[in-house]
Amino acid sequence: MDSRASRSTNLAAAGGRMYGLIEDLYPICRSITGDGVRATLRRLQAELPLTVHEVPSGTAVFDWAVPQEWNISDAYVKNAAGERVIDFQRHNLHVVSYSTPVRQRMSLAELRPHLHSLPEQPELIPYRTSYYKETWGFCASHTTLQALPEGEYEVVIDSSLKSGSLTYSELLLQGATDDEVLISCHICHPSLADDNLSGVAVAVELARALSTLKPRFSYRFVFVPGTIGAITWLAQNEPQLGRIKAGLVLTCVGDAGALTYKRSRQGDSSIDRAFAHLLKQSASGRVIEFYPYGYDERQYNSPGINLPVGCLMRSQHGQFPEYHTSADDLAFVRPEALGATFGTILGALRVLEQNHTYVNTSPKCEPQLGKRGLYGLIGGLDLQSSQLALLWVLNLSDGTHSLLEIAERAAMPFDLIAAAAEQLQETGLLVARA
Repeated sequence: MDSRASRSTNLAAAGGRMYGLIEDLYPICRSITGDGVRATLRRLQAELPLTVHEVPSGTAVFDWAVPQEWNISDAYVKNAAGERVIDFQRHNLHVVSYSTPVRQRMSLAELRPHLHSLPEQPELIPYRTSYYKETWGFCASHTTLQALPEGEYEVVIDSSLKSGSLTYSELLLQGATDDEVLISCHICHPSLADDNLSGVAVAVELARALSTLKPRFSYRFVFVPGTIGAITWLAQNEPQLGRIKAGLVLTCVGDAGALTYKRSRQGDSSIDRAFAHLLKQSASGRVIEFYPYGYDERQYNSPGINLPVGCLMRSQHGQFPEYHTSADDLAFVRPEALGATFGTILGALRVLEQNHTYVNTSPKCEPQLGKRGLYGLIGGLDLQSSQLALLWVLNLSDGTHSLLEIAERAAMPFDLIAAAAEQLQETGLLVARA
């Protein structure tokens, strides 16, 4: 089996593992705090040696405060016949996340202001939250709500909202240096497979793969509730943020759409350039500019933090019909898409790891490559791409051009340029810049 086939097989196996993890996590009702988050992290601890942190409610985190903890055990709307016409046990999207406790009987007219649906997608259940305003509500398909007859309904939300804590976890894989690459994903969404269980699963697979290597960078993985979790992590780790040299937020990375990379606020950071190069070389996917909306990249890229953190997606959040609905289910994510995402990220990290700057030790005219076994013995033929890569590296290795800059200038794959640099080092024609 050649290396390409082997790599394809490995990505397929990784895709299967990631999909299996998503299947395990999908039923859990998660929110920005609570036992659903803890249950999720316990499952992840079976895969990785995560450190779990509990931050008490009320803790000041920059301009925010850690909210009260929310938990739920059951919720339903029963009709006059005692039938559950809306049932949290059937799908956890049926309840507005962070709903306050309710136990009363009311007319349909009284209930309607607390019911949410999608008239333009009448068979789907929407995902709704109320984190910072105490209220309650139910979500259901528009077809279900339209069919509700007038009458009295029993309405129950068996939840609690009280002082507790916010839970997040992290893992540091120490590399040869203390310079860090941050991998972040949010763990606050309930039964939504692409947003963001796909990001969680890919992050786990990345951590597993990197733990078997000896990388140059250290890699920090954070699994945090969206927005408030990232803000909390940043507030608690502000003194160490200078170590982060690149970062990536993962979300919606398991569907069939082409990859979308969103640049960091800096716009030209090392990870921005790595993904731009890879996606250009593969002729698939796209790169979009930073804007201050989306996922936790907007926290990492806030002006007082300004970390070089991009965001990787497939279908862009808010721009596909399954987004934040019950259609974002296990059938929407695909093992092969998860595997391909994983492979692309590994490629980008390989660029970061190998992107050194070198100096040509024989810069006056071209050195004789043939006597060093680096050049074809028959002249006059078209140069092979590997030989052209050698010439590009020699020409631009003046101590000011990194390998990625050379790959961009040459319009050649980074891996080919890096392989050429390795060959030239072995013959003494290239040395790392001091």
